[in-house]
Amino acid sequence: MQIDLSLHKTALPATRRAARSPWLPLLSALMELAGRKAELVRHSERNWASATFSGTRHTVVLSFAGAEAVTAGEQYMDALPEHEFAIAGQLVADAAVVAVEHSALPETRLEVTAELLLLEDEG
Repeated sequence: MQIDLSLHKTALPATRRAARSPWLPLLSALMELAGRKAELVRHSERNWASATFSGTRHTVVLSFAGAEAVTAGEQYMDALPEHEFAIAGQLVADAAVVAVEHSALPETRLEVTAELLLLEDEG
């Protein structure tokens, strides 16, 4: 069976971009920063560019359930803006907590939404 790849030429660059996307190393770094006490609720990624830089903007929602996890979540929120990430080929230009939801019932829970801007590091 022969497959005609000419039909997929427009899809190949997007596939290559997706393979280079830093989402998995970023999520791993965030989970490590969260003390492995968080559950990933949601992640979204969109391309970002300025006149001189290109990269991706990520929105990540983590949930911390239980007293110990909530304490880890509070430490995560404090550490995130100044954390030095080590993601190959990427510079984290901005990392900020943009929303926090805290609930006490049925168990103590903290949900943290963070936005991060990653720039492609050409050097």
